[in-house]
Amino acid sequence: MFITNITTDSGFLLMGFSSNRELQILHALLFLVMYILALAGNLIIITITILDQQLQHPMYYFLRHLSFLDLSFISVTVPQSIDNSLMDDGYISQCQCILQVFFFTSLAWAEVAILTVMSYDRYAAICFPLHYEVIMTPRTCVWAVTAVWLSGGVSGILYTATTFSITFCRTKIIHQFFCDIPQLLKLSCSNDYLGVVGVAAFMSVMALICFTSIVLSYVHIFSTVLRIPSAEGRAKAFSTCLPHLFVVSFFLSTGTFEFLKPPSDSPTAFDILISIFYTVLPPTLNPIIYSFRNEALKGVLRKLLLGGEFTKKSFLSC
Repeated sequence: MFITNITTDSGFLLMGFSSNRELQILHALLFLVMYILALAGNLIIITITILDQQLQHPMYYFLRHLSFLDLSFISVTVPQSIDNSLMDDGYISQCQCILQVFFFTSLAWAEVAILTVMSYDRYAAICFPLHYEVIMTPRTCVWAVTAVWLSGGVSGILYTATTFSITFCRTKIIHQFFCDIPQLLKLSCSNDYLGVVGVAAFMSVMALICFTSIVLSYVHIFSTVLRIPSAEGRAKAFSTCLPHLFVVSFFLSTGTFEFLKPPSDSPTAFDILISIFYTVLPPTLNPIIYSFRNEALKGVLRKLLLGGEFTKKSFLSC
């Protein structure tokens, strides 16, 4: 790979997966396939949850926002990586890197927040079915989603401001396929990265609160579900909860592993592979996971694929 004069330019060099041209092309093709799948799956969920009245409930309202988050999240890193591999040039300008850090951290936190809101929604629906419409009112839904997006924006601003207040005095090589904050911190030669550590510690505490809330929600959910007398009722409850639980577990476990593993001065292919598990796979797999266990979604999907008409939409309750 041709390396530009990154010591004097204002940009960075993304090393990506390999300097081997054939492997670069293979990586670009694989990422392109996954990106197309993610676009198609999430756009389908966004479309059908807007158009079909059967899916006009808070659960699908939140799922629509999750799909939009996933669509945005994967678009922050993957297209740039595909372009770099095809062009055999890992250069990314500082402006592009700043935007990538901002949107990546904003959307990552917003994803944690929306998954927490969705777990509370399932908790309210299953544990308090008679009061569900009072708890999850249209106003509550709108405020919850507003809080998700605002908290994501605050997270992005904090991370971006502290990260790029650092003086980068080392060779601007990033051993990753996107502008990864831990990799950027390694380019500092002083203690001016402590602001980022402070932000990361604060956001970690907030993430722990979200995780605890999700765990407590599912403890109550499963204890309630197991007391449902009918097997059909239990199956219906599990069909809406298990996909969400899997998505939460997958996203948080891979992200936590990446955050807690010791930093390496010589990142391996395994380190980059782990980053794929929380940046690329969740947006690609989430539509499949939610559709696989949810009968209502599967029914509307079959209707869409067979060319049937959507149920006429009335004014949405949320």
